[in-house]
Formats: sequence, structure tokens, C-alpha cells
Amino acid sequence: MVTLGIDAHKRTHTAAAVDDVGRELGTKTTTSATTDDHLALLRWAERFGPDRCWAVEDCRHLSRRLESDLLAAGERIVRVPPKLMAHARDSARTYGKSDPIDALAVARAALRHPGLPTAQLDGPARELRLLVDHREDLVAERTRCINRLRWHLHELDPSWDPRLRSLTHLKNLDAVAARLSSLEGMVARVASEIAMHARDLTVRERALAREITTRVQAMTPALLELAGVGALTAAKIVAEVADIRRFKSKDAFARHNGTAPLPVWSGNRERHRLSRTGNRQLNAAIHRIAVTQMRCHTDAKAYLERRMTNGNTKTEAIRALKRRLSDVVFRTLLDDTRSTAATCLAQAA
Repeated sequence: MVTLGIDAHKRTHTAAAVDDVGRELGTKTTTSATTDDHLALLRWAERFGPDRCWAVEDCRHLSRRLESDLLAAGERIVRVPPKLMAHARDSARTYGKSDPIDALAVARAALRHPGLPTAQLDGPARELRLLVDHREDLVAERTRCINRLRWHLHELDPSWDPRLRSLTHLKNLDAVAARLSSLEGMVARVASEIAMHARDLTVRERALAREITTRVQAMTPALLELAGVGALTAAKIVAEVADIRRFKSKDAFARHNGTAPLPVWSGNRERHRLSRTGNRQLNAAIHRIAVTQMRCHTDAKAYLERRMTNGNTKTEAIRALKRRLSDVVFRTLLDDTRSTAATCLAQAA
């Protein structure tokens, strides 16, 4: 089988073909990153026969259009993590860094590491990811506006200090705008415009939150039934996971989200330490679930007490709880995916 490694860029893509032992068979660079050039790249690859696989460096903001065109043509694609490509390039006999060298490293990394995740066409999870990211951008922009607004309010009246987090509510922003309308000067004018902008951002953010809630209720109803999982947390998990079926086991999922501890050997003694790798957004979502269950979930509280009775610190007990919650989230997402697939098949029949 021939493996075609792709080094993707914003304007061009470079492909390198290797055989099943890693020997280079040829390279090609596109002149642009358009569908026409992607089809030309596919025609070039046809010379190597039908038994081929594409290996693309996992930087989807650059390779998404290419992957979509290749998948639409019926090609098989695997995604290579950048660190594997870097290791393959460092171990090669050639020196330097160029697009053909990187493409060759991607192809050889795919050969060395079978079982890499395969690319799929974007589905509802991609749309949810876009909405979640857009909402977070709006929240971040509103936070910057509120911080600037507070400084202007302090300049106008040092005793005017709204309570923390109160300016995320529309009625409080309206009250600030009404008071500013009675003041004169450039500071009051700028502060009034900032307050109006923060209000507009709040309205848009809440509309997005409602849409996200509606979508996630249809996609993962079982996940929302877990204690400590709200609509926005569930949406974040679904958006970051993309497709739970790409993980071969609950352990692989735990390693991906950073809840699996890392083994540390010292002589014949095996120990474990905290993992700071993995998807930190997923890790933060699972941490929020754990913190919520610490307060209101009977089984979680009993588990933490049992761990601390056996000698764990509170922090270590929470880490263990997060590892168990990772398994629960994995099973729940898998059940939701199977249920959705079965519903689609029934509707198609």
C-alpha cells in the first residue's frame, strides 16, 4: 500500500508518496489550496494505484477543505499528530526543514504508528463547535468591555462600584446606561457606548446559549441527565470530542482528556503522577462536573470520603473522581451515538 503524506499550509499543500517500507516514490506541491488543485493532486496520486492512504498532519484549520474534497472522492485519510511528524523528521537522514521533508515525515509517521484516527466529514458536532467557540468569543469580548466600563465609572464617581458579575445582567446595564445619560463629558459618552456594546453582546450571547441548549438536547440527551452536566458543559464536551467512536476504549479517551495518570517507574516501584497533557478544554469540563458532584451527588461524596480515608489528599481524590467520570462520560456519549445512529437507520427504512 502507498501512503501519501500531506504537509498542509494556508495557500499550498505538499504531498509525498512512500511505499510500505517508507521509500520515497515522488512528491508534488499544489499551486493553491482550492478544490481544483485538490482534484489535480488526486489525479497525480492515481498513478500509485487504488491501494493508497492519505496521511494529513492534524492541523484542521489548514487541511479541512482538503480533507473534505478527498473524502468526497472516496479516499481514506488518517490524521497524524504534529509531534509524531516532528519525531519522524528528526530521525531522518536528511537535514533542514522544507515542505517536501515535512510531507515525507508525515507519511513515514503514519507507517510507524498504525491505528491513527481516521478523518470524517464534518457533522452536527462541527456546527456545535463553531457555536460554542463563537459564544466564548462573545463572552471574552463582553468581559473586556465590562473591565473598561468599570474604570470609566470609577473615574466619573469613585463610589460607583457595581457588584462583581452584576454587569452581565441586562437590567443592571440598563441602569448604568440610564445614569450615564444624565452626565456630560467625553468619559460619560465613551462609557455609555461601552455599556450599550456590552448589552448587545449579552443579548447575542444569550441567544447563542439557547440555540446551543436546543442542539445539545437533541444530540446527547443522556449526557444531560448526568449529575453536574449542564447544557453548556455538555456542548463543550460534544464539540471537543467530535465523535466518540474514534476512541478505541475508555482508557484512550481518558488519555486524550488528560485524566489518565502517567506511570513513573523507579527501580521496581511503580508510581503515577498527574498528567498535564491531553485536551485541556475537555479536562476543564470534566473538572466542572467533578466539582459540582462534590457538593450535591451522594455517590461522588461517598467516593471522595473513601479515598481520603484510605490516605489520599483531597486533590488526589478529586483526580481519581475525574478519572471515573471520564469513563462515565465515554459510556454515555457512546450510548447516545448508538441511539442516534439507530434512529437514523429506522427513519431511512
